[in-house]
Amino acid sequence: MRYKKILITGGAGFVGSNLCLKFKKKYPETKILALDNLKRRGSELNIPRLKQNKIEFIHGDIRDKEDFEGIEKFDLLIECSAEPSVLAGINSSPSYVINTNLIGAINCLEEARKNKADFVFLSTSRVYPIELINQLNFQEKATRFTLLENQKIRGASHKGISENFPLDKPRSIYGSTKLAAELFVQEYIQNYNLKGIINRCGLITGPWQMGKIDQGVIVLWAARHYFGGQLSYIGYGGQGKQVRDFIHIDDLFDILDIQLKDIEKYNAEIFNIGGGIKNSLSLLELTRLCQKISANKIKINSVKETRPADLRFYISDCEKIKKLADWEPKKNAQKTLEDIFLWIEKNEKQLKPILTN
Repeated sequence: MRYKKILITGGAGFVGSNLCLKFKKKYPETKILALDNLKRRGSELNIPRLKQNKIEFIHGDIRDKEDFEGIEKFDLLIECSAEPSVLAGINSSPSYVINTNLIGAINCLEEARKNKADFVFLSTSRVYPIELINQLNFQEKATRFTLLENQKIRGASHKGISENFPLDKPRSIYGSTKLAAELFVQEYIQNYNLKGIINRCGLITGPWQMGKIDQGVIVLWAARHYFGGQLSYIGYGGQGKQVRDFIHIDDLFDILDIQLKDIEKYNAEIFNIGGGIKNSLSLLELTRLCQKISANKIKINSVKETRPADLRFYISDCEKIKKLADWEPKKNAQKTLEDIFLWIEKNEKQLKPILTN
């Protein structure tokens, strides 16, 4: 491992804590620092996990420059902190999502510049415009919507959305903050000789994700089937045919590990990181898989009206990173759901108050 000290922001969150633990396990001589403001409920459960594995936890907020003071010098910063909900700021003040996802990201870039550290930015597939995605030619099948091969919009095919999909339409406040942060990452790479990578991640899932209605849908679905309760198919006729691809947190770590072993090869590039068509599910298919694994059946309501900022279909076309890194996700839908159900079963008492609210 070329890096001696790694700072991971959002280090007590789902993605950040898992990356902290996985880097420490593979590279025990590397010092890992986890910075987090603990705003998201459930993140506090990760602090004992971090400390047990000799990862230093720092209670701080990337929105506040002073919270970086006193952090020892590091040579890599992985920016995982974000307000992750696409609904953030739509029916409420956008202040938190803007200050966290944009101003906070700029603060992180400044720290990387001052430390002369490399920088990895976890962006989002939500930078791609909603209106253009929903204009794509699709076909409705028995359990899901699918994209047709012939598309009029550049960067779209039956494989999904690639990195050269147009960006000139609205995408949500959340997506705009992440896209604006991407632009600053590019400027810092260009102007300050900083090495950096932008990874546009799709739906990331796995154990220790505190799934909610607006974020973490796969864990939410698994938790409701485990603990009981109700769910809803919302929008596009209320049939549950909306499709997303997903990537297991273990597979995300693998691709980051590949990139960081040879950052010069990936420097200044933007990559879609997701499961692609092979690792994709409609809500209806997700329900059936949860029923199969849990042996439980719960009530699924139908709401025909579509929510703001929702998509009928999103799959990341990841051919760019697959070819450059010779990488494929290892964990399919069955294995991913099995991992999640096993985690819930092992931590049922701790998780029930969080995952049932």
